Amino acid sequence: MSTPSTDSLSFLDRLARIPAALWVLLGIGTMVLSGCGMNLVDRIQQPQWGICGTLVIVLDIVALVDLIGDRGRSAANKIIWSLVIIFMPIVGVLLYFFIGR
Repeated sequence: MSTPSTDSLSFLDRLARIPAALWVLLGIGTMVLSGCGMNLVDRIQQPQWGICGTLVIVLDIVALVDLIGDRGRSAANKIIWSLVIIFMPIVGVLLYFFIGR
């Protein structure tokens, strides 16, 4: 019996495959790197971003460009993913790169 490819799995099935320890590390890392919840727009408007802030902004822009250039997605899917990436910059970009692509 073969295992299904990741293309045939639903979004929730992909989420279920992520180990609990990774979710905990993702949550802790998000809190540490986000500085208590700035979204992408707030982060860009600050005069000093720091190394972590710059890394987050670059990754978010790369994810958004990749998302917009994907012709296989519906407009609704692109809108939802872009909102997730913009309003949750760290979690959104990690989710997009690990399960959204």
